[in-house]
Amino acid sequence: MRTANNAGRLSLVHDDRILDVERASDGLFTADPMQAFARWDELTAWAATIDIDAHPGSSALADAALDAPSPRPPQVIGVGLNYADHAAESGLPLPTEPVVFTKFPSSVAGPDVDVVLPGPTVDWEAELVVVIARGGRNIPLSEARSHVAGFTVGQDLSERTVQWQGEPAQFSMGKSFENFAPIGPVIVTLDELADPDRLAITTVIVSADGAETEMQNGSTDQLIFGVDELIARLSTTIELLPGDLIFTGTPPGVGAGRNPKRFLVAGETLVTEIGGIGHIRQRVVGGQP
Repeated sequence: MRTANNAGRLSLVHDDRILDVERASDGLFTADPMQAFARWDELTAWAATIDIDAHPGSSALADAALDAPSPRPPQVIGVGLNYADHAAESGLPLPTEPVVFTKFPSSVAGPDVDVVLPGPTVDWEAELVVVIARGGRNIPLSEARSHVAGFTVGQDLSERTVQWQGEPAQFSMGKSFENFAPIGPVIVTLDELADPDRLAITTVIVSADGAETEMQNGSTDQLIFGVDELIARLSTTIELLPGDLIFTGTPPGVGAGRNPKRFLVAGETLVTEIGGIGHIRQRVVGGQP
Protein backbone atom coordinates (compact mmCIF):
# COMPACT_ATOMS: atom_id res chain seq x y z
CA MET A 1 0.00 0.00 0.00
CA ARG A 2 1.08 3.53 -0.80
CA THR A 3 -0.64 6.39 0.98
CA ALA A 4 -0.39 10.08 0.28
CA ASN A 5 -1.71 13.37 1.61
CA ASN A 6 -3.49 15.08 -1.28
CA ALA A 7 -4.34 18.64 -0.22
CA GLY A 8 -4.98 17.45 3.33
CA ARG A 9 -6.90 14.31 2.36
CA LEU A 10 -5.77 10.72 2.88
CA SER A 11 -5.33 9.00 -0.47
CA LEU A 12 -4.11 5.75 -1.99
CA VAL A 13 -1.57 5.74 -4.80
CA HIS A 14 -0.82 3.17 -7.48
CA ASP A 15 1.53 4.01 -10.34
CA ASP A 16 0.18 7.26 -11.82
CA ARG A 17 -3.29 7.18 -10.19
CA ILE A 18 -4.50 8.51 -6.85
CA LEU A 19 -7.74 7.76 -4.97
CA ASP A 20 -9.42 9.65 -2.12
CA VAL A 21 -9.89 7.21 0.79
CA GLU A 22 -12.85 8.81 2.55
CA ARG A 23 -14.89 9.04 -0.64
CA ALA A 24 -13.93 5.61 -1.94
CA SER A 25 -14.70 3.98 1.43
CA ASP A 26 -18.06 5.78 1.80
CA GLY A 27 -16.85 7.32 5.04
CA LEU A 28 -15.43 4.14 6.60
CA PHE A 29 -12.15 6.06 6.96
CA THR A 30 -11.81 9.79 7.51
CA ALA A 31 -9.97 12.17 5.21
CA ASP A 32 -7.47 13.16 7.91
CA PRO A 33 -4.16 11.40 7.17
CA MET A 34 -3.23 11.40 10.87
CA GLN A 35 -6.31 9.37 11.81
CA ALA A 36 -5.17 6.52 9.57
CA PHE A 37 -2.24 5.41 11.72
CA ALA A 38 -4.38 4.17 14.62
CA ARG A 39 -6.33 2.01 12.14
CA TRP A 40 -3.43 1.07 9.88
CA ASP A 41 -4.14 -2.66 9.76
CA GLU A 42 -7.78 -2.01 8.86
CA LEU A 43 -6.78 0.48 6.19
CA THR A 44 -4.25 -1.93 4.72
CA ALA A 45 -6.82 -4.74 4.57
CA TRP A 46 -9.40 -2.49 2.92
CA ALA A 47 -6.89 -1.07 0.43
CA ALA A 48 -6.00 -4.60 -0.71
CA THR A 49 -9.56 -4.96 -2.04
CA ILE A 50 -9.41 -1.77 -4.13
CA ASP A 51 -8.35 -1.56 -7.77
CA ILE A 52 -7.12 2.03 -7.80
CA ASP A 53 -6.45 2.15 -11.54
CA ALA A 54 -9.97 0.99 -12.42
CA HIS A 55 -11.82 2.89 -9.70
CA PRO A 56 -14.10 5.60 -11.16
CA GLY A 57 -13.07 7.97 -8.37
CA SER A 58 -9.35 7.85 -9.11
CA SER A 59 -7.54 10.67 -10.84
CA ALA A 60 -4.13 11.43 -12.30
CA LEU A 61 -1.38 11.56 -9.69
CA ALA A 62 0.20 14.39 -11.65
CA ASP A 63 -2.78 16.58 -10.77
CA ALA A 64 -2.48 15.96 -7.03
CA ALA A 65 -1.27 18.55 -4.52
CA LEU A 66 0.85 16.34 -2.29
CA ASP A 67 1.70 17.39 1.25
CA ALA A 68 3.55 15.60 4.05
CA PRO A 69 2.06 12.08 4.34
CA SER A 70 2.28 12.37 8.14
CA PRO A 71 1.55 16.10 8.38
CA ARG A 72 1.30 16.51 12.16
CA PRO A 73 3.62 13.93 13.72
CA PRO A 74 3.57 13.96 17.52
CA GLN A 75 7.35 13.47 17.52
CA VAL A 76 10.13 13.79 14.96
CA ILE A 77 13.16 11.80 16.08
CA GLY A 78 16.52 12.23 14.38
CA VAL A 79 19.42 9.78 14.51
CA GLY A 80 22.89 11.11 13.83
CA LEU A 81 26.08 9.41 12.60
CA ASN A 82 24.22 6.24 11.67
CA TYR A 83 26.41 5.44 8.65
CA ALA A 84 30.07 4.66 9.30
CA ASP A 85 31.32 6.68 6.31
CA HIS A 86 29.30 9.72 7.42
CA ALA A 87 30.77 9.51 10.92
CA ALA A 88 34.23 9.36 9.33
CA GLU A 89 33.65 12.41 7.10
CA SER A 90 32.37 14.27 10.18
CA GLY A 91 35.58 13.45 12.05
CA LEU A 92 33.67 11.69 14.80
CA PRO A 93 33.97 8.17 16.27
CA LEU A 94 31.44 5.46 15.51
CA PRO A 95 28.59 5.65 18.01
CA THR A 96 28.05 2.78 20.42
CA GLU A 97 24.50 3.98 21.10
CA PRO A 98 22.15 5.83 18.71
CA VAL A 99 22.89 9.57 18.63
CA VAL A 100 19.41 11.03 19.08
CA PHE A 101 18.04 14.56 18.61
CA THR A 102 14.71 16.05 17.59
CA LYS A 103 13.50 18.11 14.69
CA PHE A 104 10.51 20.07 15.97
CA PRO A 105 7.27 19.07 14.21
CA SER A 106 6.75 22.60 12.86
CA SER A 107 9.68 21.94 10.49
CA VAL A 108 7.79 19.13 8.70
CA ALA A 109 6.85 19.90 5.11
CA GLY A 110 5.62 18.19 1.98
CA PRO A 111 7.70 16.68 -0.80
CA ASP A 112 7.87 19.74 -3.07
CA VAL A 113 8.51 23.01 -1.24
CA ASP A 114 10.64 26.14 -1.19
CA VAL A 115 13.32 26.38 1.50
CA VAL A 116 14.40 29.87 2.50
CA LEU A 117 17.99 29.86 3.69
CA PRO A 118 18.23 31.23 7.26
CA GLY A 119 22.02 31.40 7.02
CA PRO A 120 24.99 30.64 4.74
CA THR A 121 25.72 27.10 5.97
CA VAL A 122 22.58 25.08 5.18
CA ASP A 123 23.44 21.45 4.48
CA TRP A 124 21.60 18.45 3.02
CA GLU A 125 21.16 14.99 4.58
CA ALA A 126 19.17 12.40 2.62
CA GLU A 127 17.38 10.03 4.99
CA LEU A 128 15.11 7.02 5.08
CA VAL A 129 12.23 8.01 7.36
CA VAL A 130 10.29 5.41 9.34
CA VAL A 131 6.63 6.23 10.02
CA ILE A 132 5.14 4.64 13.13
CA ALA A 133 1.66 3.11 13.10
CA ARG A 134 1.33 1.25 16.38
CA GLY A 135 3.15 3.00 19.19
CA GLY A 136 4.38 1.79 22.55
CA ARG A 137 7.21 1.55 25.04
CA ASN A 138 9.81 -1.19 25.46
CA ILE A 139 9.05 -2.71 22.08
CA PRO A 140 10.91 -6.02 21.67
CA LEU A 141 13.32 -6.22 18.76
CA SER A 142 11.37 -9.17 17.36
CA GLU A 143 8.16 -7.09 17.25
CA ALA A 144 9.61 -3.79 16.04
CA ARG A 145 8.60 -4.16 12.41
CA SER A 146 4.94 -4.70 13.33
CA HIS A 147 4.91 -1.13 14.70
CA VAL A 148 5.92 0.39 11.35
CA ALA A 149 3.35 1.95 9.02
CA GLY A 150 5.91 2.24 6.27
CA PHE A 151 8.86 4.19 4.89
CA THR A 152 9.07 7.58 3.24
CA VAL A 153 11.80 9.86 1.88
CA GLY A 154 13.14 12.69 4.03
CA GLN A 155 15.71 15.46 4.11
CA ASP A 156 17.28 16.42 7.43
CA LEU A 157 18.18 19.95 6.41
CA SER A 158 20.61 21.55 8.85
CA GLU A 159 21.93 25.08 9.35
CA ARG A 160 25.38 23.99 10.51
CA THR A 161 26.40 27.25 12.20
CA VAL A 162 23.25 27.25 14.31
CA GLN A 163 23.50 23.51 14.89
CA TRP A 164 26.96 23.81 16.45
CA GLN A 165 26.68 27.20 18.14
CA GLY A 166 26.89 27.44 21.91
CA GLU A 167 28.51 25.22 24.49
CA PRO A 168 27.15 22.61 24.48
CA ALA A 169 25.76 22.69 20.95
CA GLN A 170 21.99 22.58 20.37
CA PHE A 171 21.39 20.33 17.38
CA SER A 172 17.62 20.67 17.32
CA MET A 173 17.54 24.44 16.74
CA GLY A 174 19.72 24.26 13.64
CA LYS A 175 17.55 21.46 12.25
CA SER A 176 14.09 22.92 12.82
CA PHE A 177 13.72 25.96 10.60
CA GLU A 178 10.63 26.17 8.39
CA ASN A 179 10.50 23.33 5.83
CA PHE A 180 13.69 21.75 7.21
CA ALA A 181 12.02 18.31 7.48
CA PRO A 182 10.44 17.68 4.07
CA ILE A 183 9.03 14.18 3.63
CA GLY A 184 7.12 12.23 0.99
CA PRO A 185 5.91 11.77 -1.59
CA VAL A 186 4.15 8.70 -0.14
CA ILE A 187 4.32 6.24 2.73
CA VAL A 188 5.14 2.79 1.36
CA THR A 189 4.32 -0.32 3.37
CA LEU A 190 7.24 -2.71 3.65
CA ASP A 191 5.56 -5.48 1.67
CA GLU A 192 5.75 -3.21 -1.39
CA LEU A 193 9.56 -3.17 -1.26
CA ALA A 194 11.66 -5.99 -2.72
CA ASP A 195 14.16 -5.66 0.14
CA PRO A 196 13.17 -3.02 2.72
CA ASP A 197 16.60 -3.30 4.37
CA ARG A 198 18.52 -2.50 1.17
CA LEU A 199 17.29 0.70 -0.48
CA ALA A 200 19.38 2.98 -2.68
CA ILE A 201 19.45 6.57 -1.42
CA THR A 202 20.75 9.59 -3.36
CA THR A 203 20.94 13.36 -3.23
CA VAL A 204 21.36 15.46 -6.37
CA ILE A 205 21.78 19.24 -6.54
CA VAL A 206 20.45 20.91 -9.67
CA SER A 207 22.06 24.29 -10.29
CA ALA A 208 20.19 27.32 -11.60
CA ASP A 209 21.42 26.52 -15.13
CA GLY A 210 20.10 22.93 -14.92
CA ALA A 211 23.41 21.13 -14.33
CA GLU A 212 23.05 18.14 -12.01
CA THR A 213 25.64 17.06 -9.44
CA GLU A 214 25.22 13.90 -7.39
CA MET A 215 26.20 14.60 -3.78
CA GLN A 216 25.17 11.41 -1.98
CA ASN A 217 24.86 7.84 -3.17
CA GLY A 218 24.40 5.16 -0.53
CA SER A 219 22.31 2.24 0.61
CA THR A 220 20.29 1.73 3.76
CA ASP A 221 21.98 -1.65 4.27
CA GLN A 222 24.90 0.42 5.62
CA LEU A 223 22.94 1.67 8.65
CA ILE A 224 24.86 1.09 11.88
CA PHE A 225 21.61 0.76 13.83
CA GLY A 226 18.92 -0.72 11.59
CA VAL A 227 15.25 0.13 11.68
CA ASP A 228 14.24 -2.65 14.06
CA GLU A 229 17.06 -1.89 16.47
CA LEU A 230 16.28 1.83 16.44
CA ILE A 231 12.64 1.19 17.32
CA ALA A 232 13.57 -1.20 20.12
CA ARG A 233 16.23 1.09 21.59
CA LEU A 234 14.27 4.34 21.25
CA SER A 235 11.17 2.84 22.84
CA THR A 236 13.05 2.01 26.03
CA THR A 237 13.01 5.75 26.74
CA ILE A 238 10.45 7.32 24.40
CA GLU A 239 6.84 6.28 24.04
CA LEU A 240 6.50 6.00 20.29
CA LEU A 241 3.18 7.33 19.00
CA PRO A 242 1.11 6.78 15.84
CA GLY A 243 2.36 9.07 13.10
CA ASP A 244 5.81 9.61 14.64
CA LEU A 245 8.72 10.05 12.24
CA ILE A 246 12.16 8.53 12.76
CA PHE A 247 14.86 10.05 10.53
CA THR A 248 17.32 7.16 10.45
CA GLY A 249 20.53 8.95 9.49
CA THR A 250 22.34 10.00 6.33
CA PRO A 251 25.01 8.36 4.15
CA PRO A 252 28.26 10.21 3.36
CA GLY A 253 28.42 13.16 0.99
CA VAL A 254 27.06 16.04 3.06
CA GLY A 255 28.40 19.53 2.44
CA ALA A 256 30.09 19.92 5.82
CA GLY A 257 32.13 16.77 5.19
CA ARG A 258 33.65 18.05 1.95
CA ASN A 259 36.98 19.80 1.44
CA PRO A 260 36.31 22.59 0.85
CA LYS A 261 32.93 22.63 2.57
CA ARG A 262 29.98 23.17 0.27
CA PHE A 263 26.53 24.46 1.27
CA LEU A 264 23.26 25.23 -0.48
CA VAL A 265 22.82 28.54 -2.29
CA ALA A 266 19.77 30.32 -3.64
CA GLY A 267 18.68 29.14 -7.07
CA GLU A 268 19.60 25.50 -6.53
CA THR A 269 17.16 22.60 -6.33
CA LEU A 270 17.71 19.64 -4.03
CA VAL A 271 16.41 16.25 -5.21
CA THR A 272 16.42 13.30 -2.81
CA GLU A 273 15.42 9.81 -3.95
CA ILE A 274 15.06 6.41 -2.32
CA GLY A 275 14.58 3.37 -4.52
CA GLY A 276 11.10 1.90 -4.40
CA ILE A 277 9.64 4.94 -2.64
CA GLY A 278 10.15 8.00 -4.84
CA HIS A 279 11.74 11.42 -4.68
CA ILE A 280 11.24 14.79 -3.02
CA ARG A 281 12.33 18.18 -4.34
CA GLN A 282 13.20 21.43 -2.57
CA ARG A 283 13.90 24.74 -4.26
CA VAL A 284 16.43 26.91 -2.41
CA VAL A 285 15.44 30.57 -2.27
CA GLY A 286 16.41 33.78 -0.50
CA GLY A 287 18.84 33.48 2.31
CA GLN A 288 22.03 35.13 3.42
CA PRO A 289 24.78 36.33 1.09
